[in-house]
Order: sequence, then C-alpha cells, then structure tokens
Amino acid sequence: MARERYVDVEAGVRLWAEERGDAGLPPLLLVMGAQAPGLTWPDELVESLAVHHRVIRYDHRDTGRSTWAFDEKPYPLGRLAEDAVAVLDAFGAERAHVVGMSLGGLLVQLLLADHPDRLLSATVIGTTALSDTPYVRPDGTRVPVGELPGPAAHLLELWSRPAGDLDLEGELDRRVEHWRALAGDALPFDPDWFRERERRVVAHTGHHAASTAHARADASDLLRTGPLAATEVPTLVISAPAEPVAPPPHAAHLAQVIRGARLAEVPGMGHALPPEVHAPLAREILRHTGAA
Repeated sequence: MARERYVDVEAGVRLWAEERGDAGLPPLLLVMGAQAPGLTWPDELVESLAVHHRVIRYDHRDTGRSTWAFDEKPYPLGRLAEDAVAVLDAFGAERAHVVGMSLGGLLVQLLLADHPDRLLSATVIGTTALSDTPYVRPDGTRVPVGELPGPAAHLLELWSRPAGDLDLEGELDRRVEHWRALAGDALPFDPDWFRERERRVVAHTGHHAASTAHARADASDLLRTGPLAATEVPTLVISAPAEPVAPPPHAAHLAQVIRGARLAEVPGMGHALPPEVHAPLAREILRHTGAA
C-alpha cells in the first residue's frame, strides 16, 4: 500500500513523496530524470522492488505535486541532490540504496561524492560521468570525455522544437513522441502504454504544463572526478545498448571512473522504462542491493 507525504526542503518549497513496501525493509530511493515526476517510475517496477525494499519515490521540485517556483526561486542543478538527502531525512532513512536515471543518475553521482555516508549502494542508469577522466577503450586507447558521443541527432532536433501552447491531448501526443524517440528501436514501442502513464502523471500533477526548470538550472560545478574514483559505496551501472541520450560507451566509462563499479546490461533498453525492461532491470537492481 502506498503511503504519501510532503517534505519541506526549504522555506516555500515542498516535495511530494511516497513509500511502498514493509517499513522494516531496507530503504531504496528512486531518483528520476529532468522534468519527470516520481510517477515516471512505473508502478510495476516499483512493486517488484518493494518486495524486498521500502521503496521511496518523489517529485523533484518543479515537477508533479512538488513546488513549481523556479522563476521566483532559481537554484543550481546540484541542489536537487540535496533535496534527495532531505527526502531520506524525512523518512528517517539514515542510509539507503539509491537508484537514479538520467538526471537522477547525475544526482546519484553527487550523492556518491558528497554524501557517501548516506548510501548503502548506488545504481546509475542512462547518464554520463561527472568526471574528466578519459574513457579507455578495450584496446587501451584513451578517449577524452569531450570526444565521447552526445545525444542522437533525432533527439536534438526534437528538443529544439518549442513545446507550444497545447491542449491536453496535444501535450500527450508530444510526450508519447518524445518517449518513442527516447526508447530506441531495439524493443517494441507501445504508444498506448506510455500515453496512459502520462495521463496518470497529468492527473497526479493537476495540469499538463511542461516544466523547463531543470533545463534552465545552473549546471556548473558538477565534476566529482576524485571522489568518484575513491568511493567505497558499491555501485552498479546499467548498460542500455539502445540508449540515445548517453549512448555507448558512456555506461562503460561510468563503470571505469566510479571505483569498483559493476556493469550490467539490460538487453534492448534505451532511455525509457517500457514493460519489457521491468523484470530484467528489477532483477539486476535487487541482485546488487542484496549483495551490498
């Protein structure tokens, strides 16, 4: 059964949060990506994890039911990592397993570097390394970080389009098109499944406006090369072969720069969480948290 609450993280800013699973189980915090509320983590995946964990998911500020106030109270992107710590505090979780996807993966790296004492383990999905250490190919060739591939061209074109003033169905069309582009082409894409999930997100949020706050937040001062290379927190990096935002070899690079990290592939996965990846992804996460 889901238990909801609000977490006050600073004056005038509160975050919606939810926990599922037995309160006596080890806590596991889910950290979603940019512009995406906690409900973007599919219920099916959350329930699979909640068999073994007290699973906590939450809405970043400027998403979902959390405070939308970026224009009045702008913040650097790194502040969202401190919000994650505040959520753990609110739920009385002195230490937790953390799983981050996309921007959430960047935030988990900040937690690894800045708050390792709060983590039991870390899992990073669909993101790039907060490190300037070159990537080392299997043949030993070193590739500077700036020469690693960026997002796919079709995504850059999609992101360049103005969102526009759309009605609900038009906004749902836009979001489904975006998820289609993010999902990659290795697995079947079910537009109805994604549309229904986004319809639930809209109902949860109370409106269908698209947030742009995280794209406008200050993203400087995020490098954590040294702390990531020295961490003792057990870390899993999920490799998604169809990933279009942080395409290969970014996952392999992450596994190199985070000390002791293990790399595990979820076949066919892109930068989305369709039903086909729920079971294998949950299996890898639970294998990791169980070992940690």
